[in-house]
Amino acid sequence: MSTRQPRSQGRRPRPGAARVSPARLVAYDVLRDVDDRDAYANLALPARIREAGLSARDAALATELAAGTLRMQGRYDRLIELPSGRSLDAIDSRTLRVLRLGTHQLLGMRTAGHAAVNESVELQRLVANEKAAGFVNGVLRAIGRATTEEWESRIDAEAGSADDALAARASHPVWIVRALRDALSAEGREEELESLLSADNTAPRVSLALLPGAGVDPGTAEALSIDTDRGEARLVASGPSPLGLELAGGDPARAIESLDVPAGTARVQDQGSQLAALTLSRATSTRPGERWLDLCAGPGGKTAVLAAEAALAGASLRANEVSEHRAELVRNAVEAHADGVDVVSQDGREDAAYGGAEARFERILVDAPCSGLGALRRRPEARWRKQPGDLPGLTELQGGLLDAAIRHLAPGGVIAYVTCSPHLAESRMVVADALRRHPELQELDAKAILRDISRDELDLAGKHPSAQLWPHRHGTDAMFIALLTK
Repeated sequence: MSTRQPRSQGRRPRPGAARVSPARLVAYDVLRDVDDRDAYANLALPARIREAGLSARDAALATELAAGTLRMQGRYDRLIELPSGRSLDAIDSRTLRVLRLGTHQLLGMRTAGHAAVNESVELQRLVANEKAAGFVNGVLRAIGRATTEEWESRIDAEAGSADDALAARASHPVWIVRALRDALSAEGREEELESLLSADNTAPRVSLALLPGAGVDPGTAEALSIDTDRGEARLVASGPSPLGLELAGGDPARAIESLDVPAGTARVQDQGSQLAALTLSRATSTRPGERWLDLCAGPGGKTAVLAAEAALAGASLRANEVSEHRAELVRNAVEAHADGVDVVSQDGREDAAYGGAEARFERILVDAPCSGLGALRRRPEARWRKQPGDLPGLTELQGGLLDAAIRHLAPGGVIAYVTCSPHLAESRMVVADALRRHPELQELDAKAILRDISRDELDLAGKHPSAQLWPHRHGTDAMFIALLTK
C-alpha cells in the first residue's frame, strides 16, 4: 500500500495523518472537490489519484469509496439523519463527508465495522473538527448496529409518501424517480422502475469502441489477455454494439495500448453512444460524396464513430461544437480520420455552424445538450446537481437546434435526434413538437434499424418508432434515438 499522502489545498498536516489510508484521503478530497468546486468526479478522481501516487489497489479503493458514496448519497444522508437526530444543515459539511464515506464502508462495502468506524474517526480528526470525532463515532456505530432491512423499514415508516421512501432507499431525487417512472410507463414497463434505479447505482463495466477501419474485428479481441498489477484481465466482445468490447478489469489505457490498431481507432465509449452514431450512419444506404454533420460534437465520441463510417462510405464530415475548448477535444477524438473531418466552433442554431445558409447535408446528428439523466451510473454526482427548473431552458435549446438542422437537411436526408436522457420532455415531446412544426418530415423506424445493427437481440418497447435504450435492460446509458427524414 502506498504511504504517500495526497496534497490538499488548504489542509495543514496534523498528527495522526499516517493512521488514515491514502485511498480514504483521496476519496475525501474528491467529495470535497465535487461539493465545493463543482468538480466532476470522473475528472477529479484520476487527477487526485495521480497526485497521491496511489497503487492500482489503492486507486481502486479510492474510486469505490468516492463514486459509491456519491451514488448512494441520498440514502446515506437519510441514514445519518435518523441516528444523529440532526438535519443535514446542522452538520458541518466536512463532518458530513466523513460520515457519508463511513456509511458507505459500513453498508456498501465489505469493510469490517470496527475498521470503518476507526478510520472515519481518524479522518474526522485530520480534516475537520477534532471535537466532533465522538459524534462521528456514535453515529457510525449506531448505523452499524442495524441491518439494511431494519434501516429500510425506518426510512419507509418516516417518509412522507411512497415516492419519498423509494427515492431515499434508491438514492435518487424524488423528481427524477417520477420522471423515470413516466418514461417507463410510456413503454408499458412501469414495473421495471426499481430495476432501473438499481442499475443507476451499479458501477458500469468499462466499454470500448473498436472503430470501423481499425483492421480488427471486435469479435477477435475476445481472446486478448492483459497483464495488470491486479492480475490478468480480458477484453471481451460483449454488449449490443457491433463495435463494442468490454474490459473485464484492469486499466483501459493499457488495454487500448495492447491492441495492435492504428492510433485513435480504439477508445473508451459507452455502447449506447456507439449505437446512436451507427443508427444514423446505417439508417439508409450511402452514396459517395454525401455530406454529414455532427451538430453538437463535443467531446467527440460519436464524432469519431461517424468519421470512421464516413471514411468507409466516401462521405465528408463536418463537426460543430459551440465551445472552442470542447471543439479541441473533438479534434483529438478524430485524429485517426483528421483529413476527412472539418471541425468548427459555432452556435448550432446559426447558419455559420453549417457553412452558410445554403449548405445542405444528407445526414445530421443532433446530439443535443440535455439533463444527462441517462448517465447517472457513470456520473454519480449529476443526480444531486440537476433540478426540474433546468428542463425548460434545455427543451427550448433542443427544439431550436433541431429546427436549424431541419432547415439544412437535404431532401431525402436523415436527422438523428439523440439525448442521453429518457425524460419525456427532452425526448418524445421534442420530436413530436418538431413533427408538428415541420409537416414535411417523416419519422423512420429507429427500433428496426437498431435491431438490425445490434449484436444482441434488443428488447425495445413502446409504440413510437423512436428507440429508448436503458442501463437495466441493455447495459448502456439511457440513450434516446429518433430518426427524421424529409
